[in-house]
Amino acid sequence: MKIEILGTGCNNCLKLEENAKKALKDINKKDVELIKITDITEILRYGIMSTPAIIIDGEIKAYGRIPDIDEIKTWVK
Repeated sequence: MKIEILGTGCNNCLKLEENAKKALKDINKKDVELIKITDITEILRYGIMSTPAIIIDGEIKAYGRIPDIDEIKTWVK
């Protein structure tokens, strides 16, 4: 599984990364590649106009908001 966190490093982006890590830890999911993408040009290639965003295995799950830990858990199970 590949999880990409898109954001320029703002507090919301950091919170999304923290929530993703916590969700993975809570369900003991270890076979995951977690990547932070901070380059605005690369973020725009995904068509994301509002960060933070989370992409799981190439599918945009959320953008412009911070999904909570429980919501992320449903995506990574």
